[in-house]
Amino acid sequence: MAHRKGPLRLRIVELRRAIADFEEKLMFNESGWTTTLRQWLGYLALLTAFACIAAGQSKPETAQPEEVTFRSGKLELHGFLWKPQGSGPFPAILWNHGSEKLPGTQPTLAAFYTAHNYVFFVPHRRGQGRSPGDYIENLVAMAPPSERGRRMVQLQEAEVEDVVSALNYLRAQAFIDSGRIAISGCSYGGIQTLLAGEHPLGAKALVPFAPGAMSWEHNPWLGDRLLHAVAHAQAPIFLLQAENDYSLAPSHQLSKEAKKRGIDFQSKIYPAVGNSHQDGHWKFCTTAMNVWGDDVLEFLEVHLRSTQ
Repeated sequence: MAHRKGPLRLRIVELRRAIADFEEKLMFNESGWTTTLRQWLGYLALLTAFACIAAGQSKPETAQPEEVTFRSGKLELHGFLWKPQGSGPFPAILWNHGSEKLPGTQPTLAAFYTAHNYVFFVPHRRGQGRSPGDYIENLVAMAPPSERGRRMVQLQEAEVEDVVSALNYLRAQAFIDSGRIAISGCSYGGIQTLLAGEHPLGAKALVPFAPGAMSWEHNPWLGDRLLHAVAHAQAPIFLLQAENDYSLAPSHQLSKEAKKRGIDFQSKIYPAVGNSHQDGHWKFCTTAMNVWGDDVLEFLEVHLRSTQ
């Protein structure tokens, strides 16, 4: 996204110019003492304003997430909550991370959503990030090569329990508007978004990015499972991909299934992002808000509209 000069910087530039103008007038002032006094008072006021604004610039407030824990079966899982300013109650986005071993806190996405008054929750599923358990990619690799696709789907289905538990935790928070929650995620997280969306959880919208795009062409079990998930979706779906993702079959085939079943479903393929399949996959999901942000916000506004 393009970087623009912020209002704080502009005010400092303007104050510097005003101070320079005052200094010039004071140096060459030939009028009476009352005029000089008024000018000196104005000069001091400008210096004070400049000092206050400059101090604010040098020590900006940086938002930080709150690390939380929640139960999923026998496991105590960890996650990170990002909150907008204010007391709420707020609508919320539950973000499902991908296959990465260390999902982190997703500060770029969090900044985008909290700026639009959404709580942004990043739960870490079992075996990833701060959460205990076996890492899904290691478990898949332990299966015979011919069974890895099927095994991956089985493990994805087991991890839905973590997403359901995270949603229940989120809904129970006093600062959350429990009737205005959306589930989203990228790659493996897009898969989790659709699988969780089969359940009557009260989520009002599903926003999967590139679900199964890296696996679709060589894992028929996954394709079949996601077709089933879309056919039984409990909330409207908006599926997003970039043109240079690994495969666009998820958009094409899931759209066709949804149309056949009469499911509230829309999808959009955006222009290529970056220079590689990985850019069109992960970079698109997590940093290209300038590309998809307005569309997602509009979708959320329609389906998470307050009933109060």
